[in-house]
Amino acid sequence: MIEKKLIELTGQQTQLIIELGEYAEILHWGAPIKGDLASFRMALQRPVPYGRLDTDIAMTLSPELGRGIFSSPGVEGHRAGMDWAPVFMIKEINQEDQALIIISEDTQAGLRLVTELCLDAYDVLKTRQTLTNIKNGVYQVNRLANTLPLPARANELMTYYGRWVHEFQTLRQPLLQGGYQQENRRGRTSHEHYPALVAGTTHFGELCGDVWGFHLAWSGNHRLRVDVKADGRRFMQAEVIYMPGEVSLEKDQSLTTPWLYASSSHQGLNGMSQQFHSHVRKTILPSDFANRPRPIHLNTWEGIYFEHDPEYIMAMATQAAEMGVERFIIDDGWFKGRNGDTAGLGDWFLDNGKYPNGLKPVVEHVNSLGMEFGLWFEPEMINKNSDLYRLHPEWLLALDGYQQPTGRNQYVIDLQNEEAFTYLLGRLVYFLGKYNIAYIKWDMNREVVQPGHLGKAAAYQQVERYYQLIDKVRAEHPLVEIESCAAGGGRIDFEVLKRTQRFWPSDNNDALERQSIQRGMSYFFPPEVMGSHIGASYCHSTRRRHSIEFRGLTALFGHMGIELDPVNENQEEKQGFERYIKLHKMLRPLLHNGQTWRVPSDDPAHQIHAVIAQDKSEAVVMIAQLAMPTNALSGHLRIPGLDAKALYHISVIDKPADYDEIVNYQPVWTESGCKLSGSWCDEVGLTMPILDAESAILIKFERI
Repeated sequence: MIEKKLIELTGQQTQLIIELGEYAEILHWGAPIKGDLASFRMALQRPVPYGRLDTDIAMTLSPELGRGIFSSPGVEGHRAGMDWAPVFMIKEINQEDQALIIISEDTQAGLRLVTELCLDAYDVLKTRQTLTNIKNGVYQVNRLANTLPLPARANELMTYYGRWVHEFQTLRQPLLQGGYQQENRRGRTSHEHYPALVAGTTHFGELCGDVWGFHLAWSGNHRLRVDVKADGRRFMQAEVIYMPGEVSLEKDQSLTTPWLYASSSHQGLNGMSQQFHSHVRKTILPSDFANRPRPIHLNTWEGIYFEHDPEYIMAMATQAAEMGVERFIIDDGWFKGRNGDTAGLGDWFLDNGKYPNGLKPVVEHVNSLGMEFGLWFEPEMINKNSDLYRLHPEWLLALDGYQQPTGRNQYVIDLQNEEAFTYLLGRLVYFLGKYNIAYIKWDMNREVVQPGHLGKAAAYQQVERYYQLIDKVRAEHPLVEIESCAAGGGRIDFEVLKRTQRFWPSDNNDALERQSIQRGMSYFFPPEVMGSHIGASYCHSTRRRHSIEFRGLTALFGHMGIELDPVNENQEEKQGFERYIKLHKMLRPLLHNGQTWRVPSDDPAHQIHAVIAQDKSEAVVMIAQLAMPTNALSGHLRIPGLDAKALYHISVIDKPADYDEIVNYQPVWTESGCKLSGSWCDEVGLTMPILDAESAILIKFERI
């Protein structure tokens, strides 16, 4: 028996107490505890009921059937039918600051398991497992999961669902018995099953309750589950789904899980989100990211689609610059054979028919206007109606003898094929070297069906090769920024963000739909990585129409861009776009560096979103009226997070055009402004104005 000892990992608001002996068990994950922890430990000794095994069974960081843990194992596999129920014993422990590495082995099964835990200064825990085959004979891995415990009081879940143009939708459900499981087998992070969830105490909210948030940083097939054991204990698991035969380890070969990121907060969902946002800003994004304002985009897609005329595009750029745009992106349709979505993918050569003088005049014109130039690519995809496919049909990610269904008339290129990988890298590097391209919109418009390489399952390695392709592009051109787009929000996760600077949350620019999409995304991502564009009055995705005020304020709280043809747009509409571009530039330092707060409201027809400066000197608050007010009066606006002792000047800086026409009169403070203390704003608040459905108002708080 190995003598047990306790190790602490401590952040600003969070502490892990881990007991180590033969195995590792997390005893506490929550607010920091002081005192003689070793003597306090006896308070957690569990009873052993009748009708079960005769000894206490701990919930380890890799549950094992061989220990009598009748739960989803952390490791599943075999060696020609043997070594299928390993029991790991700790051999070595290494701690450095707030990071812990636990090395365990099962010498009989011939396996080593390395568990890594790291709690950062922003209270985000990350963990992963590495499995190594340490004896002769191939070990077939079926599953390798990250496991973290949850306390018994975690009896409610917030999970994600969605689809194309309706991403990041959240759902509440009880966690009382049984459990919850979601699986994604679409070959990318997916619109349907964003790899994250939140567990918490009953009715946890934005400002209240104990919560534990989890995000698996992986851009492919995955499984998340939360189990309630028969004895009431709870745990969470996150893992890659490996297809049959996909991972076989020769002696001394290893397999490592993606990082599982997790954060505990006693201050509800806002506290959890603020910890994740700080982690992203300080440890994932480049160190100089905050010092580079996020350029306002104009993307040509909804303006011209596949109709590319260089003279017209340069006229668009001229007017875009006049409107205040800072980065001009040519989307799909610029390369050979690409006159629609049925042909051309894979042929990454400029269409000389559309661009008889090359791309250089367009790029130079854009740059001469003071804007950066960006270009759209979809490197992983191929149309059968392309020169590339006619030359290399064997480059498809597919199984011989089967006919895959198409997605957007296209197929996937096998990135494990070295020739295909080298070709794609070469074409990307060619364009980045030939033209002054500051930005790539990297798209992926179909799901992965039957991913085969040389007849074997290859979904896991396809994702790894995608990472390697981006890494090699960035090594050649480290200053080029990349947006991750996958038919909208189909590839959004922390692992992609380590290689990119921006996400496209959805192909849907409808302001009403974007309110829920952007809110769902905000639980894990700060606004500066969330692409949010003002679309046309008539939304191409939903066929709805919204005012420029509602569209502008909705797009304000992200990395702003616009989708329109400025040459063909009427002057009044263009002036509206210009107004919100100027407003975003004015507020950008606050929006992209401040603390995000999702503010509860008295009426579910409202959605209130705030960003408060880190020093609490200023704040901006949007009240979005999603539907008709439930009652004749709309309750009170209460803003948490301000300096309780300070006095703030409060004023409306943007409102609907018909704001004063829909009531006899609105609250006086919305017209003349007022001065209130931070504590009043938090505890008492301001009377809410009355708004029409699908409209919004923007309020500024400035410390006096």
